[in-house]
Amino acid sequence: MNYLDIIQKVLCYVDENLTDELNADKLANEAGFSTYHFCRVFQWYTSYSVMEYVRLRRLAFAASELSSGRKLIDIAMEYGFETHSGFSKAFKRQYGVPPEVYRIRSYSNKPPLPDILRMNNYLVGGIVMEPKFVTLSTVRIAGYSLNTKNSGGEASREIPAFWLAYLTDGRAERLRQSDFIKNCSEYGACFPENPGNGEFIYVIGCEVREGATVPDGFYTCELPPATYAVFSTPPSKAEEFSKSIQGTWSYIMNDWFPSSGYEYAAGCVDFEFYDSKHIGEQDNICDIYIPISKIQA
Repeated sequence: MNYLDIIQKVLCYVDENLTDELNADKLANEAGFSTYHFCRVFQWYTSYSVMEYVRLRRLAFAASELSSGRKLIDIAMEYGFETHSGFSKAFKRQYGVPPEVYRIRSYSNKPPLPDILRMNNYLVGGIVMEPKFVTLSTVRIAGYSLNTKNSGGEASREIPAFWLAYLTDGRAERLRQSDFIKNCSEYGACFPENPGNGEFIYVIGCEVREGATVPDGFYTCELPPATYAVFSTPPSKAEEFSKSIQGTWSYIMNDWFPSSGYEYAAGCVDFEFYDSKHIGEQDNICDIYIPISKIQA
């Protein structure tokens, strides 16, 4: 099973059916995946949530038709926008000008099909490894949260900046010295995205001691019980650590998942775990926990 080919075919299907009703369930069915697994895989390969991608393609096709002389409301409704104002607002957010202005210098040119290899910078360079499998009960963590999204590379910029700020502005020390945490091992947890706008919550936190009360000023959440495939990044020096993590993610999504017989477990949370192995200038390691379930034949 080649995920790259599958997602590329889904992109073709989207372009061919833009004026029909499209949703994540329907596109997941086209891919042959469960909806939850499809949304995670689609986001990885395209850097967009499913419906955000559909919306952007509809805007691109609508833009290509502005030179046709058709009424704006007719174009808007054909591509799923119920009102002229809603279409105009979405169009201006994407292209910087209202459609009325854009059409003055527009020309009819069907948008080319995106090439996934150009959309995603992390489809090569994976690190071959085999995971271990563990089952964990609910884990309660407390720390700090970030609202972000993958489109436009937002998350890839904001999450490293979030970590840097956390480690340098006193928040890390405050959390690590708190008496409500079990130990100083840190989680970087990525919660499921909002399918409507592609936003998701990323949390840096530590496990809370059983029965402990977390004071105001900390974000608290729970990692649902799940079975995980756990991948340990190769030991690396501090300056190469982020590349080692990204290379491991690349292997998981591009190589391991397609041939594993597993898929993302619905409603669960993947996370990176930093314990005593993640210390010093060299031989840094983190564990990546992927919630999984067996693909049903």
